[in-house]
Order: sequence, then structure tokens, then C-alpha cells
Amino acid sequence: MLAQQYIVVAPDYRGSTGYGQSFYERIDYGGLEVEDVDASRKFMVENYEFVDPDRVGIVGWSHGGLIALMAVFDHPKDYKVCFAGVPVSDLVARMGYKSQSYRDLFSADYHLGKTAEENVGEYKRRSPVWNAPKLQTPLLIHTNTNDEDVNYLEVEHLIQALKAAGKQFEYEVFQDLPGGHSFDRLDTKKAKEIRLKIYQFLAKYLHPPKQFSSVADIDKAAYR
Repeated sequence: MLAQQYIVVAPDYRGSTGYGQSFYERIDYGGLEVEDVDASRKFMVENYEFVDPDRVGIVGWSHGGLIALMAVFDHPKDYKVCFAGVPVSDLVARMGYKSQSYRDLFSADYHLGKTAEENVGEYKRRSPVWNAPKLQTPLLIHTNTNDEDVNYLEVEHLIQALKAAGKQFEYEVFQDLPGGHSFDRLDTKKAKEIRLKIYQFLAKYLHPPKQFSSVADIDKAAYR
């Protein structure tokens, strides 16, 4: 993305690791962490004249996909485009198929504090699938049927919810591609072809100075 002359911001929202226990335990999954990410957009727009406030996009994979989706749901006028790759989409369903140790993280005192059974409404509030009617931003979703982390059923539910809400968006379901959850982030021709699709979708709305037009452009940027 830098080779295409995008300005890339990667915020360390509350709950990120590497900043000590107190910062990690401020996690607010699907809540204030989304506002932290949007705060990084505001900071860049307010402090750097070379940032075009009318050409801001957001991308994210997995948990980052959830944040990207929630950001455009909550701040639709501030983002021109969104890409969500294998996004965590339904925390209620996720609690059902994940392990007990995973569920315990969410119900910890420093996190949501209750299980999905005890407060299903809060888990729904933090889930993109239950916020689908809010979509106003051009959106592309990618998922892979053999994803071992974010089960395809979550993203399928999101796609169905967006369709039911009458939303216009683009999506692609990849069938059992190598890499599972990381299928589009490998250094393979197929993965680079998929990334090119993402870049071309973003470019329609963000118009980068040096848009990639081929996998050869990706290789040139990576290995020049």
C-alpha cells in the first residue's frame, strides 16, 4: 500500500499487546477500541495537511475486520470505502463454537464481564452482523470456507444480514484455499491475485497516485 503512495495508519487501540498488563486489560472488544481507531483518523486529518479527509478508507482482517466494519457503521460519513477480510462478525455464534478458555476471556471482569448467555444483547451490540442495517459505505468482504479461526458461518451470517437489509456491497467466498485464515496474506501468486482485487476495489474510491494494475506491480514493490 505504501508503494501505491497510500498513507497507512496502524493504530494500537486499547487491548493491544506489548504495552503492559494495564493497557491490555483496557480491552473493549467491538466497543471503545473502534473509537480508538477512529481517533487515529481524526488525529491524522487534523494534524497533517497532506492527508485528504475526503479520501480515507479503512481495511482490516479478522478482529481488525470487525473493527473496520464497526467503524464505518458508526462513522459512515468519515470513510469512503471499507475492506473486511475474514471478519469476526457474530460474537454470539463465536462464543458457541469456540473453546471454554476463549469464552472465559470475554466474560472476565476486565472485559465484557458477563457471558453471552448472561447478556446476549451486549454481545449483539458489538457484532457487525447485528449492525448490518447501518451500512452506508462501499464495502468488500472476503472469506474462506476452510478458515480455522473465523468460521465461515460468521461471515455467511453477515452477508445474509446485509442482503436482508437491502444493502449494496461486494463479497467473495473462496473455497478451501491454502492458508485458511491467512489465505490472502501468503507470498503466493494466488494470494497476490486476491490482494490485487482488494487494491483495485479500494482504488475506485481512494484514487492512489500509483495504483497497482498487475501482480507484477506487487512483485516489483516487494522485491525491487
